[in-house]
Amino acid sequence: MGLYFGSFNPIHTGHLIVAQYMIENTDIDTLWFVVSRLNPLKTPEGLLEDEKRFELVRLATEDNPLTEACDIELSLPSPSYTVDTLAELEKRCPDTEFCLIMGQDNISTFHLWKDYRSILSSHRIFVYPRPHCESCELLSHPSVTLTSAPMIDISSTYIRQCVAENKSIRYIVAEKVREKIERENYYK
Repeated sequence: MGLYFGSFNPIHTGHLIVAQYMIENTDIDTLWFVVSRLNPLKTPEGLLEDEKRFELVRLATEDNPLTEACDIELSLPSPSYTVDTLAELEKRCPDTEFCLIMGQDNISTFHLWKDYRSILSSHRIFVYPRPHCESCELLSHPSVTLTSAPMIDISSTYIRQCVAENKSIRYIVAEKVREKIERENYYK
């Protein structure tokens, strides 16, 4: 089971392309998009409410039987720490092997995560390349695999800016996500 953590503020086609790549090019069978509350290393500015972001992820993934929106972090204490979420998932699904999916920008700050060594010793991490990211020492760790996933230079920040400036986000997000954002006036 692949776990793709993020605020998904909002989820976009880059996230979906990376997920599909991981399913098709690693031994991941299915993938959960784990919607996080607030990343302890980020600020809450511009963060859409948890339930609304989860709904956007659900809409983006509902047509793919190999992907699913996961709201486990929304029921856990805030701030969200990946090591705690993994422990809870392992309690709920003891026979499932969980591995993480993260961008190269996140692996370079992974040493700042709570109990990161514990995560590395118990879970595999598949890293997708990100534009303008330097190599880091953790990329050579035996639990870490740098994949050849396509580099997609789309950001949720860019999407929020487009919405705020009344520019189209068609094709940058799934159509159902675009419709929901426009209908509900998210990010205005």
